[in-house]
Amino acid sequence: RPQSKSFKVTYKAPEPRGEHYFAESFDRDTLDGWVMSIAKKEDTDEDIAKYDGKWAVEEMRDSKLPGDKGLVLKSRAKHHAISAQLLRPFAFTTKPLIVQYEVNFQSGIDCGGAYVKLLTQTPDLDLAQFVDKTPYTIMFGPDKCGEDYKLHFIFRHKNPKTGEVEEKHAKKPDADLRTYYTDKKTHLYTLVLNPDNSFEVLVDQTVVNSGNLLTDMTPAPEDWDERAKVQDPDAAKDEDAPAQIADEAAVKPEGWLDDEPEYIGDPDALKPDDWDEDMDGEWEAPQVPNPKCESAPGCGEWKRPMVDNPNYKGKWKPPMIDNPNYQGVWKPRKIPNPAFFEDLQPFRMSAFNAVGLELWSMTSDIFFDNFFITDDRNTADRWATEGWALKKSAESAAEPGLATQMLSAAEERPWLWVVYVLTVALPVVLIIVFCCTGKVFRTTLHRRVGELLFFFFFFSKKKKQTKKKSFINTNQAVRHYITDVEHFRSAVTTQLNSSVVYQERAEQLLREQDSGGLLRTA
Repeated sequence: RPQSKSFKVTYKAPEPRGEHYFAESFDRDTLDGWVMSIAKKEDTDEDIAKYDGKWAVEEMRDSKLPGDKGLVLKSRAKHHAISAQLLRPFAFTTKPLIVQYEVNFQSGIDCGGAYVKLLTQTPDLDLAQFVDKTPYTIMFGPDKCGEDYKLHFIFRHKNPKTGEVEEKHAKKPDADLRTYYTDKKTHLYTLVLNPDNSFEVLVDQTVVNSGNLLTDMTPAPEDWDERAKVQDPDAAKDEDAPAQIADEAAVKPEGWLDDEPEYIGDPDALKPDDWDEDMDGEWEAPQVPNPKCESAPGCGEWKRPMVDNPNYKGKWKPPMIDNPNYQGVWKPRKIPNPAFFEDLQPFRMSAFNAVGLELWSMTSDIFFDNFFITDDRNTADRWATEGWALKKSAESAAEPGLATQMLSAAEERPWLWVVYVLTVALPVVLIIVFCCTGKVFRTTLHRRVGELLFFFFFFSKKKKQTKKKSFINTNQAVRHYITDVEHFRSAVTTQLNSSVVYQERAEQLLREQDSGGLLRTA
C-alpha cells in the first residue's frame, strides 16, 4: 500500500548488543575506522591499475528511511578497495561464525561484485595496501556478470605440511538468485559457519544454500576428464555422399556456345578523358551481357545441374567411442603423497582481523549497510531486526497496492484486461446472474459476455496503437459494455414486472370462469 502519514516507518540506527567482533551502520556519516587502499593492482594496464574508485557515506537515492545512511560504491569501471579492522581477531575455536551485511543494487548490476573478504591475520597486513592478492580467510557475497548470477562462499585452506593454500568453493545454490540483483531492493546476506563443519548461506533470513565443509566444498582438479565418450579422431567424413551431386542424366542443350563468354566488354564504352593509367591502372571497358547468348541456350563451359544425392545421410558428425582417458566421475580421494594430511576440522580456519571490499564494477551506486560479525546467532538476528527488517518494512509500505500494481501492469500490457475479466470480474458477475436473475436475462447475458470476450481478444492483438492509448480505449470499452449490460438488465426487469401483472390478471379470469362469471367479465 502507498506510504502515508498514517503509516510511516521511523528510522533508528541499530545498536550492537551482545558479543560481536564488528558492527558498522554508517549512521555517523563518516568513514572513520575505514581505510581506502592506495595500492595498484599487479598485472593490469597502468590506466586502470590504481584502486581509485570513489566511496561515499550517503542515503539511498530512493530511501524510505530518512537518516539511514550506508557505504556507496560511486565509480564505474574502477577498482575499489576499502577495509576496516575488527574489534579483535576472530579465531575459529568452539563457537560459530556469523557474517551478515546488506546490499542494494540501486542502478541494477551489469557486471560486478558486492562480496566481502575477511582478511587473514598476518604480521604484515597493511590495509592501505589492500589488493586482490591480499590473503583472506573467507570471501562471501553476491557477484554477477551477464546472465551468470553467483553467491560466493569461498574459504582458503592451508596445507599444514607444505604451507600451500587452496581455495575451496561451495556448491552453487539451487535457488534462483536473479531477483536479488534486479528488484532494486535491499537484501540481507548472511553466512553461518558452525564448529561441526556445517554451513548455511541465507538471503533475507531464508536459507538458499547449505552443506558441510568436508563434503560440499572440494572442487575437482582442472585436468580431470569425466567424459565417458569422445568423438572418434580417426573417423572420416564420407566424401562420396555429399548433399547434392551432378545429374548424370543431363545432356548439354543443342546450340550451347562453349566458346562464348557470358559477359563481354561494352563495345560502346569509351575511356574517360581524365583516366591516368599510371594512377588508375589499365582501363578496361565495363562488362555487359554477351548479345550472342540471348538467342542461345547458354554460353561458356557447360556443367551438369546439381540434384539431391539419394545417398546423402545428413550432416556428418564423427561417431562416439569410449574415451581412452576416461577416469570415471570424479570424487575426492586420498592418495599417498608427501603432502598428504587429513583435516577433519576444516572449520578451524586461519584467524582474521579485518573486513574488506575489493571490487570492480561496471555499475555505480552499489549500496552497503549494517555489517555485522559475531559468534552468537541471536545477537545477529537482533541486529538484523533493528536494521534490515526496518528497511524492509519501509520499502514494503511504500509499494503500491495490489490494485495499483494490476492497473500499472495492464497499462503496459493491455491484454492483461482479458485475464482480469476471466479470473476476477466474470466469475463475480456470473454468480450474481445465476443466483439473482431469470432465464431470459441469463440467456441474453451469455451472448453479451461472448461479445465482450471477443472484443478483448480482438483488441489485444492490435499492435499499432500506443500502449497508453490501448489502455484508455480498453478501459472506455469495458465501461460502455458494463453500462450496456446494466441497461439491458433494467429493460428485462421492467418486462418481467409487466409479465407479473398480466399473469395475475389471467389467473383472475380463470377463477371467474370457474365460478360462472366469465360472461360478466367478458
